[in-house]
Amino acid sequence: MPKTTYHATLYLRISDADERSGESNSISNQRKLLQDFAGNHPDINVVSERVDDGFSGVLFDRPAFQEMLTDIENGKVDCVIVKDLSRMGRDYIETGHYLRRVFPSWGVRFIAVNDNIDTINENAGDNLIVSVKNIINDTYSRDISTKIRSALNIKRAQGDYVGACPTYGYKKAEDNKNQLVIDEYPASVVREIYRLKIDGMSASRIAEELNAQGVMSPLTYKKDRGLSYTSNGFADSPDAKWVPNTVIRILQDETYTGALIQGRRGTPNYKVKEIVNRPREEWARKENAHEAIIPKGDFELVRRLMSLDTRTTPDGKNVYLFSGVLICGCCGARMTRKTNRYKNEVYNYYYCPTGKKNGCTKAVMVKENDLVKFVLANIKAHVRCVFSLDEQLARSKAEWAESALAKRLETQIDDTERKLARITAFRAGLFELMTSGNLSKEDYRALKNSYTEEISEAQRTIGALKTELADLLSGNSERLRWMERLQQFEHLTELDRRTVAYLVQYIKVINKNEIAIQFTFQDEYEKAALLLEGSAA
Repeated sequence: MPKTTYHATLYLRISDADERSGESNSISNQRKLLQDFAGNHPDINVVSERVDDGFSGVLFDRPAFQEMLTDIENGKVDCVIVKDLSRMGRDYIETGHYLRRVFPSWGVRFIAVNDNIDTINENAGDNLIVSVKNIINDTYSRDISTKIRSALNIKRAQGDYVGACPTYGYKKAEDNKNQLVIDEYPASVVREIYRLKIDGMSASRIAEELNAQGVMSPLTYKKDRGLSYTSNGFADSPDAKWVPNTVIRILQDETYTGALIQGRRGTPNYKVKEIVNRPREEWARKENAHEAIIPKGDFELVRRLMSLDTRTTPDGKNVYLFSGVLICGCCGARMTRKTNRYKNEVYNYYYCPTGKKNGCTKAVMVKENDLVKFVLANIKAHVRCVFSLDEQLARSKAEWAESALAKRLETQIDDTERKLARITAFRAGLFELMTSGNLSKEDYRALKNSYTEEISEAQRTIGALKTELADLLSGNSERLRWMERLQQFEHLTELDRRTVAYLVQYIKVINKNEIAIQFTFQDEYEKAALLLEGSAA
């Protein structure tokens, strides 16, 4: 015997995409439609209203939808009224599951007003029309997802910022939400973090210094300013203090050089909302997309420092002077610092930890004081040579030097593009070789993967060379500006970690009387010397 009165909930849902498409699906319009429908049916008593505002219909873990299911299980509701099937959901399998299994098992009446569906009528929830509408809704959701992804990809390729929470140190421009501009307070903190790292501080010590100075952590700052944020990535401690991992993330973020890298993480498809890491070749990268906070040279220097063996002093405040750059000339191992005492005198020395037992036949020990004197003298001599070369280049035809460099870059681009064309042709011919029986499926897959990797590498190389050429032609080339960076060391009188980190690639201790230094800008120096020779010819 049919019920005389149904206790109903009005379920209303709108997604961001629905909101952008117009007012027809607005919450207020849905509410009015459902209230009018219920008012015209005396057997329906509305006891609640559940609203999911801003939730996609693809998934069914929506908060209001789950609250409605709880009411059904507790016997508070035995009738669900929606505007149409798409408000219920846009996944035809899940929607069908609720209509055919879940609701009938609880004795729930389901009504979709605009679709003229009312399960009080026999088979109304299981006919062909319902199935077709569910499939259409699912297809619509997939189409919307594809369009949104395509639009975002275009924006990323153009260098438009499409994220919700800008990187610490930046904010969205007031007149253009897709453009990042510097947020001066956190930007000054970022600059200080890089300065302290180059000066020799460990990430742990930098975090301690910032906390001691009362500097707001990224999470605290965004909360304080009422800005959008995600706690994941900003802080690693419950009290939102600075911690080493936060410092390290800032030191590794290329955003601070003006590069915009987006699309590193995302969902596999429109039905799966779990965030996953995407392969590097799918990232969208745009150089000079916004103003840089950190010069590229300093960023690369910090990146190199972080790859070294940076052992700290016992108090954990600083990194040792030659940590990570001192190499044994015999076995190539990084040398270790030790402290020794002799007749109340304390001195420090470096030695190779490999030892003769493990294959280092010519291990050498060198006193730190002697090493400091040698390195300081060589750095001062190197800087003098650089300045001398700079003066000679200034007197020479600078236009010729830039022209020669441009021609060299153009040649490299042409060579790499020809290589790319060859590899692409090879990969294109693999399928025909396999179908003709001249190549096995296993070899086909292996060769295709190998060629694909080579193609990606060639494309990255071409992109980098073209960027460098464009910078050169526009007067923004770093290749001929590196000498300017050495001006800060013109009057060097003592050696510190910053100087070693900035100027020294590595120091190789061959024997007690022979030590070789590879300077950071050695390649640039040699290329500049060749340019000078060419201009004089």
